Amino acid sequence: MQRLKDALRLRSFKTVPMILQSPDQWDHEALSEVIAYRGGLRQVWNNTELGGPWLNLMRNSLNAQIWSFKHPDFLIVSATHGSAHLALFDQTMWDKYGLAKLAGEKFSSNTLISEKPAGASGASDYQNPQGAFSSHDNSIAALQRRGAVFLSCHNATWELADLLNASGSNPDRLPVDALAAELTNHVIPGAIVTPGAVGTLPELQQAGFHYAA
Repeated sequence: MQRLKDALRLRSFKTVPMILQSPDQWDHEALSEVIAYRGGLRQVWNNTELGGPWLNLMRNSLNAQIWSFKHPDFLIVSATHGSAHLALFDQTMWDKYGLAKLAGEKFSSNTLISEKPAGASGASDYQNPQGAFSSHDNSIAALQRRGAVFLSCHNATWELADLLNASGSNPDRLPVDALAAELTNHVIPGAIVTPGAVGTLPELQQAGFHYAA
Protein backbone atom coordinates (compact mmCIF):
# COMPACT_ATOMS: atom_id res chain seq x y z
CA MET A 1 0.00 0.00 0.00
CA GLN A 2 2.84 2.36 0.77
CA ARG A 3 4.55 1.66 -2.56
CA LEU A 4 1.30 2.30 -4.39
CA LYS A 5 0.81 5.51 -2.45
CA ASP A 6 4.29 6.67 -3.43
CA ALA A 7 4.00 5.65 -7.09
CA LEU A 8 3.84 8.49 -9.61
CA ARG A 9 0.43 9.32 -11.03
CA LEU A 10 0.15 11.99 -13.71
CA ARG A 11 -3.01 14.08 -13.45
CA SER A 12 -2.09 17.10 -15.57
CA PHE A 13 -2.91 15.89 -19.06
CA LYS A 14 -4.01 18.41 -21.68
CA THR A 15 -4.96 15.75 -24.21
CA VAL A 16 -4.83 11.96 -24.37
CA PRO A 17 -5.02 9.76 -27.48
CA MET A 18 -7.70 7.15 -28.09
CA ILE A 19 -5.16 4.31 -27.76
CA LEU A 20 -2.41 4.80 -25.20
CA GLN A 21 1.01 3.90 -26.57
CA SER A 22 3.56 5.05 -23.99
CA PRO A 23 3.85 4.18 -20.27
CA ASP A 24 3.90 7.88 -19.40
CA GLN A 25 0.29 8.04 -20.60
CA TRP A 26 -0.97 5.78 -17.79
CA ASP A 27 -0.02 4.97 -14.19
CA HIS A 28 2.74 2.62 -15.26
CA GLU A 29 4.69 2.70 -12.00
CA ALA A 30 1.69 1.90 -9.82
CA LEU A 31 0.35 -0.76 -12.21
CA SER A 32 3.77 -2.41 -12.30
CA GLU A 33 3.72 -2.64 -8.51
CA VAL A 34 0.35 -4.41 -8.64
CA ILE A 35 1.50 -6.86 -11.32
CA ALA A 36 4.70 -7.59 -9.39
CA TYR A 37 2.91 -8.30 -6.07
CA ARG A 38 4.16 -11.52 -4.49
CA GLY A 39 2.91 -11.04 -0.93
CA GLY A 40 0.22 -13.70 -1.12
CA LEU A 41 -2.89 -14.75 -3.01
CA ARG A 42 -4.15 -12.30 -5.64
CA GLN A 43 -7.59 -11.88 -7.18
CA VAL A 44 -8.84 -9.57 -9.94
CA TRP A 45 -12.51 -8.78 -10.42
CA ASN A 46 -14.01 -7.85 -13.79
CA ASN A 47 -16.45 -5.15 -12.63
CA THR A 48 -18.81 -3.58 -15.15
CA GLU A 49 -22.13 -2.65 -13.49
CA LEU A 50 -22.31 0.48 -11.33
CA GLY A 51 -25.47 -0.66 -9.56
CA GLY A 52 -24.36 -4.28 -9.25
CA PRO A 53 -23.05 -6.12 -6.16
CA TRP A 54 -19.37 -5.65 -7.00
CA LEU A 55 -18.27 -3.82 -3.83
CA ASN A 56 -20.19 -6.26 -1.65
CA LEU A 57 -18.59 -9.24 -3.40
CA MET A 58 -15.10 -7.79 -3.07
CA ARG A 59 -15.70 -7.12 0.64
CA ASN A 60 -16.94 -10.68 1.18
CA SER A 61 -13.92 -12.07 -0.65
CA LEU A 62 -11.55 -10.01 1.51
CA ASN A 63 -13.28 -11.13 4.71
CA ALA A 64 -13.17 -14.83 3.80
CA GLN A 65 -9.57 -14.76 2.64
CA ILE A 66 -8.30 -12.83 5.65
CA TRP A 67 -10.25 -14.39 8.52
CA SER A 68 -11.49 -17.74 7.20
CA PHE A 69 -8.49 -18.86 5.14
CA LYS A 70 -5.90 -16.87 7.13
CA HIS A 71 -4.35 -14.97 4.22
CA PRO A 72 -3.76 -11.50 5.69
CA ASP A 73 -1.71 -10.44 2.64
CA PHE A 74 -4.50 -11.23 0.18
CA LEU A 75 -4.61 -8.59 -2.59
CA ILE A 76 -7.86 -7.83 -4.36
CA VAL A 77 -8.08 -5.73 -7.52
CA SER A 78 -11.02 -4.27 -9.44
CA ALA A 79 -10.63 -4.10 -13.21
CA THR A 80 -13.27 -1.40 -13.52
CA HIS A 81 -15.04 -0.52 -16.76
CA GLY A 82 -18.55 -0.24 -18.18
CA SER A 83 -20.95 1.80 -16.06
CA ALA A 84 -18.99 0.84 -12.92
CA HIS A 85 -16.23 3.09 -14.18
CA LEU A 86 -18.35 6.14 -13.41
CA ALA A 87 -17.60 5.49 -9.72
CA LEU A 88 -13.92 6.25 -10.35
CA PHE A 89 -14.54 9.90 -11.24
CA ASP A 90 -14.71 12.50 -8.50
CA GLN A 91 -17.86 14.46 -7.72
CA THR A 92 -16.56 17.47 -9.65
CA MET A 93 -16.86 15.50 -12.89
CA TRP A 94 -20.24 14.12 -11.88
CA ASP A 95 -21.50 17.66 -11.36
CA LYS A 96 -19.90 19.23 -14.43
CA TYR A 97 -20.93 16.54 -16.91
CA GLY A 98 -24.16 15.33 -15.33
CA LEU A 99 -22.90 11.79 -14.89
CA ALA A 100 -25.87 10.96 -12.69
CA LYS A 101 -27.96 10.90 -15.88
CA LEU A 102 -25.83 8.00 -17.09
CA ALA A 103 -25.60 6.30 -13.70
CA GLY A 104 -29.29 5.54 -13.29
CA GLU A 105 -31.95 6.51 -10.79
CA LYS A 106 -30.10 4.99 -7.81
CA PHE A 107 -27.27 7.50 -8.13
CA SER A 108 -27.92 11.20 -7.85
CA SER A 109 -24.26 11.59 -6.87
CA ASN A 110 -21.22 9.36 -6.60
CA THR A 111 -22.19 7.77 -3.29
CA LEU A 112 -19.78 4.87 -3.80
CA ILE A 113 -16.80 7.04 -2.88
CA SER A 114 -18.47 8.44 0.23
CA GLU A 115 -17.50 7.39 3.73
CA LYS A 116 -20.23 5.59 5.64
CA PRO A 117 -20.95 5.70 9.40
CA ALA A 118 -20.21 1.97 9.73
CA GLY A 119 -16.59 2.68 8.86
CA ALA A 120 -16.04 4.29 12.25
CA SER A 121 -15.99 0.95 14.06
CA GLY A 122 -12.54 -0.39 14.91
CA ALA A 123 -10.64 -3.11 13.08
CA SER A 124 -10.84 -5.39 16.13
CA ASP A 125 -14.64 -5.32 15.86
CA TYR A 126 -14.69 -7.32 12.64
CA GLN A 127 -17.66 -9.49 13.67
CA ASN A 128 -19.92 -6.47 14.15
CA PRO A 129 -22.89 -6.97 11.74
CA GLN A 130 -23.26 -3.18 11.55
CA GLY A 131 -19.53 -2.43 11.42
CA ALA A 132 -16.74 -1.63 9.00
CA PHE A 133 -16.45 -5.17 7.68
CA SER A 134 -20.18 -5.63 7.10
CA SER A 135 -22.40 -4.81 4.14
CA HIS A 136 -23.16 -1.50 5.85
CA ASP A 137 -19.75 -0.22 4.76
CA ASN A 138 -19.70 -1.17 1.09
CA SER A 139 -17.75 1.73 -0.38
CA ILE A 140 -14.67 2.27 -2.48
CA ALA A 141 -13.12 4.31 0.32
CA ALA A 142 -13.56 1.46 2.82
CA LEU A 143 -12.09 -1.12 0.47
CA GLN A 144 -9.14 1.11 -0.41
CA ARG A 145 -8.30 1.42 3.28
CA ARG A 146 -8.13 -2.36 3.40
CA GLY A 147 -5.70 -2.46 0.47
CA ALA A 148 -8.10 -3.06 -2.41
CA VAL A 149 -6.90 -1.61 -5.71
CA PHE A 150 -9.19 -0.01 -8.29
CA LEU A 151 -7.99 0.06 -11.86
CA SER A 152 -9.34 2.81 -14.10
CA CYS A 153 -9.95 1.97 -17.76
CA HIS A 154 -8.71 4.48 -20.33
CA ASN A 155 -10.97 2.97 -22.98
CA ALA A 156 -14.01 3.60 -20.77
CA THR A 157 -12.83 7.17 -20.19
CA TRP A 158 -12.40 7.84 -23.89
CA GLU A 159 -15.79 6.35 -24.76
CA LEU A 160 -17.43 8.43 -22.02
CA ALA A 161 -15.78 11.58 -23.40
CA ASP A 162 -17.01 10.70 -26.88
CA LEU A 163 -20.53 10.10 -25.55
CA LEU A 164 -20.61 13.36 -23.59
CA ASN A 165 -19.44 15.30 -26.62
CA ALA A 166 -21.96 13.67 -28.94
CA SER A 167 -24.84 14.26 -26.52
CA GLY A 168 -24.02 17.93 -26.02
CA SER A 169 -22.88 17.47 -22.41
CA ASN A 170 -19.65 19.34 -23.09
CA PRO A 171 -20.00 22.83 -21.57
CA ASP A 172 -16.45 23.89 -22.47
CA ARG A 173 -16.78 22.50 -26.00
CA LEU A 174 -13.58 20.56 -25.59
CA PRO A 175 -12.29 18.23 -28.30
CA VAL A 176 -12.76 14.60 -27.28
CA ASP A 177 -9.04 14.12 -26.58
CA ALA A 178 -9.07 17.11 -24.21
CA LEU A 179 -12.33 16.04 -22.56
CA ALA A 180 -10.88 12.57 -21.98
CA ALA A 181 -7.80 14.21 -20.47
CA GLU A 182 -9.92 16.22 -18.05
CA LEU A 183 -11.77 13.09 -16.95
CA THR A 184 -8.44 11.30 -16.48
CA ASN A 185 -7.19 14.16 -14.33
CA HIS A 186 -10.21 13.67 -12.07
CA VAL A 187 -9.93 9.94 -11.45
CA ILE A 188 -10.38 9.42 -7.70
CA PRO A 189 -7.28 9.35 -5.45
CA GLY A 190 -5.66 5.96 -5.19
CA ALA A 191 -7.12 4.58 -8.41
CA ILE A 192 -4.68 3.43 -11.09
CA VAL A 193 -5.16 4.54 -14.70
CA THR A 194 -4.53 1.67 -17.13
CA PRO A 195 -4.49 1.52 -20.94
CA GLY A 196 -7.71 -0.50 -20.66
CA ALA A 197 -9.25 -2.77 -18.04
CA VAL A 198 -9.92 -5.74 -20.32
CA GLY A 199 -6.50 -5.43 -21.93
CA THR A 200 -4.84 -5.36 -18.51
CA LEU A 201 -6.57 -8.53 -17.31
CA PRO A 202 -4.18 -10.87 -19.19
CA GLU A 203 -1.19 -9.09 -17.64
CA LEU A 204 -2.63 -9.74 -14.18
CA GLN A 205 -3.62 -13.31 -14.90
CA GLN A 206 -0.17 -14.07 -16.30
CA ALA A 207 1.27 -12.73 -13.03
CA GLY A 208 -0.85 -15.15 -10.99
CA PHE A 209 -4.04 -13.24 -10.27
CA HIS A 210 -7.18 -15.36 -10.00
CA TYR A 211 -10.01 -14.09 -12.19
CA ALA A 212 -13.46 -13.35 -10.76
CA ALA A 213 -16.52 -11.83 -12.40
